[in-house]
Amino acid sequence: MEPERQAATVAPSGVPPGPGGAGGAEASRVTTAGMKVVAAVDASEESLHALTWALDHVVRLHPGASLVVVHAQHRADHFVYPVAAHGLTYAPTTAMDSMKKAQEENSRKVVARALDMCVQRQVRATAAVVEGDPKEAICQAVEDMRADLLVLGSRGLGMVKRALLGSVSDYLSHHACCPVLIVKPPKAHK
Repeated sequence: MEPERQAATVAPSGVPPGPGGAGGAEASRVTTAGMKVVAAVDASEESLHALTWALDHVVRLHPGASLVVVHAQHRADHFVYPVAAHGLTYAPTTAMDSMKKAQEENSRKVVARALDMCVQRQVRATAAVVEGDPKEAICQAVEDMRADLLVLGSRGLGMVKRALLGSVSDYLSHHACCPVLIVKPPKAHK
C-alpha cells in the first residue's frame, strides 16, 4: 500500500480502523507498542521546542514507543571558497580537519542537549548523527530507521525566505516515507 493511501486509512486517533469502528483497545496496543518516533533536532530553539512537544504529547501517550533523536550535519568535504582569478578551490586539509572537528563538537552538543531533555522527562532515547544536506539526510535516516512518525520544528520562515532558502520541514512533509508532525514555534506572549 502506498504511503498516501495508508495515511488516509488512519483514524484521527492514529489507530487504524478495525472491528468496532475506531480500532478498539486491541488495535491500539498493536499500533503503539512498537511505534518508532524520530525527532530531528538542530541547535535552534524551534527544534528543541518540537522535541519537548513530542515528548509531552506523543511519546508520553504511547508508553511502548521508542524515540530516536536525529541531527544532520553537512559533509565537511563540500566546503569550497572563492579564490580571485582562479574560481573555486577546496579548503586545505588542515582547514577541513578543523571544520570536521568543529562540526563534530557542535553535533555532540546538540545531541547531548536533546538527550538531556529526554532524561529530564524520564524518556529513554537513542541518537544518530547523519551527514549530508539535512533535507535528504533526515529523509534517508527516517526511511532506514523505518520510522512511524517524524517530528521536527518549523522556524516560521516567510514565503519569500522559504522560496529562496528552502525549508527542511516543507521538503520532509512532501518526501518522508512516514507521517510528519511539524511543530510551530511557540507564540511570543505580549
